[in-house]
Amino acid sequence: MAFESLSEKLNAAFKKLRGKGRLKEADIKEAMREVRLALLEADVGFKVVREFVNTVSERSLGADVLESLTPAQMVIKIVNEELCTLMGSVNAKLNISPKPPTVVMLIGLQGAGKTTNGAKLADYMRKHHGKNPLLAACDIYRPAAILQLQTVGKQLQIPVFEMGMKNPVEIAKASVEHANKSGNDIVFLDTAGRLHIDDALVDELKAIKAAVNPTEIMLVVDAMIGQDAVNAAAAFNDALGIDSVMLTKLDGDARGGAALSVRAVTGKPIKFAGIGEKLDQFEPFHPDRIASRILGMGDILTLIEKAEQAFDEKKAQEMTAKLMKNKFTLTDYYDQLMSLKSMGGLSDIAGMLPGVDAKALAGASIDNNMLSKTEAIILSMTPHERDNPSVLNSSRKKRIAAGSGTAVVDINRLLKQFDMMQTMTKQMTKGKLPAMFGGKGFSWK
Repeated sequence: MAFESLSEKLNAAFKKLRGKGRLKEADIKEAMREVRLALLEADVGFKVVREFVNTVSERSLGADVLESLTPAQMVIKIVNEELCTLMGSVNAKLNISPKPPTVVMLIGLQGAGKTTNGAKLADYMRKHHGKNPLLAACDIYRPAAILQLQTVGKQLQIPVFEMGMKNPVEIAKASVEHANKSGNDIVFLDTAGRLHIDDALVDELKAIKAAVNPTEIMLVVDAMIGQDAVNAAAAFNDALGIDSVMLTKLDGDARGGAALSVRAVTGKPIKFAGIGEKLDQFEPFHPDRIASRILGMGDILTLIEKAEQAFDEKKAQEMTAKLMKNKFTLTDYYDQLMSLKSMGGLSDIAGMLPGVDAKALAGASIDNNMLSKTEAIILSMTPHERDNPSVLNSSRKKRIAAGSGTAVVDINRLLKQFDMMQTMTKQMTKGKLPAMFGGKGFSWK
């Protein structure tokens, strides 16, 4: 889980501060020592750590903090603000050319995840910004690179431009011309990588840059390689002049050093993050939200966005109306379970809730076997039975069990869960339904 180790150590340091009431200068210096160690162990660069701790210390030793009634909270607030500043303060948007197509050149070391995450970015721009993307296969060296891009493009239903093993510079130029003719308003160039930065790689990337004049050069870096990712970012920036960074495999980096260092070292914003292997596990990089997660304050905004993506608002309001009239069916119940599944593991969701120990739910997820049984049982019912579960007598249950490959006990368990949920919603006669049932909230009297 991203930042898990760093989050634990920082929160341990702040826990000591909270127990002291009024703070002395010595208390803050001790806390800053622990913050320094936590950041260094998280693989944050030494210079970055030194500057960060000096800034936080200077602000924390001010009279407004030491004389505050809640000095510990003031220190945490300062750390939160400085973490945001370290990572870029606000989410930076992708540069869009006033004259289409926008050309985004994706660069990075081999294995960083350019191909898959470039396709994820294209899908994100289509879904959230109404773009018509084109993926261009400019990596002619890595075995099966073109096939990989075609495969992921097919899965996401995004067109892929390729010319086989021809010159990458010519492929890049031809892809932009193709985009112009085909109405694609944004092109993502999937360029080649190497295990290390060498002259041949840099020369090729410079040639592509000169040929197509990209709107944005985005460096893709693997967050799991820690300080090496930061060093690679600095080297690429010196050689090519990057505009932004995309972090990949952020979910696998328990330390978080790359996320905290790369902006400070390159001066370039982190714009996006890959947070898992699945094609929908991708999100804009919000420094304020990341800082909040690191300090255990949760990330409600991202959770709401995930819920809104998983639950269609119109459908959610229809579901609310059904609940109000007690017409919520087993089919509706199954739809809700599937939507919850699409939001990810329970530990991912818990990590966005303030004060919830996500580590305690590490690896937890909705049981796929349970979902499969639920689907089989519900689909083995007649429409009348789904709308009126009360008609399910012994003989009907036996028929459904035989048709779904389950046991009567499984059907009884499902009906019990369904009844419990209906009972709960009946009791909620005031306020708002949870977001999972009513999108942004659907109030009633």
